[in-house]
Amino acid sequence: MTLTFELDPAFTPALRDGITALWADVTNAGGAVGFVPPVTAEEIRPELLQHLVAIEGGRTRLLVARDASGAVVATAFLTLNTHRLMRHWLWLYTVMVHPRCQGRGYGRDLMAAAADAARSMEGIEAIRLTCRGGTGADRFYASCGYKEVGRVPDAIRVAPGDDRDEIVMLLPLDKAFSGPPTP
Repeated sequence: MTLTFELDPAFTPALRDGITALWADVTNAGGAVGFVPPVTAEEIRPELLQHLVAIEGGRTRLLVARDASGAVVATAFLTLNTHRLMRHWLWLYTVMVHPRCQGRGYGRDLMAAAADAARSMEGIEAIRLTCRGGTGADRFYASCGYKEVGRVPDAIRVAPGDDRDEIVMLLPLDKAFSGPPTP
């Protein structure tokens, strides 16, 4: 199955519900996307609303991937810096692939599409993201060309007694991952 990627789709109630359901499903499957399971769609909605406010304000762009049926199966939010000294790079947030779609290369496709989207934005030279230590996400991002550039020990408290490092990763776009090599 091939995914269809769209940058800045029209934000309809169906898209809102699709992203909310995806976010809850990813979290409840153990994904490190800002919540700890169990979580409901109602708990996700306020966080999604904050992303929507940033989209409407022109600070954030939404990348969505849909399967052949049109269902939302992956997302990423690209957030521009407002600080005048940091406008040459952006943040990548809430990178998600539905659990039923994992292991098929869609995460790598999403990361390549995010890099392509960032390259299309004037003046953007790099992407930064953070991930939760202990999940293996840092190894995945490294396989997509990102380099670890910082680590804050115990910055994320998943539960009492379960603190995780926050890992900061960077992808310079002149060296961006563009998919597997062709034979």
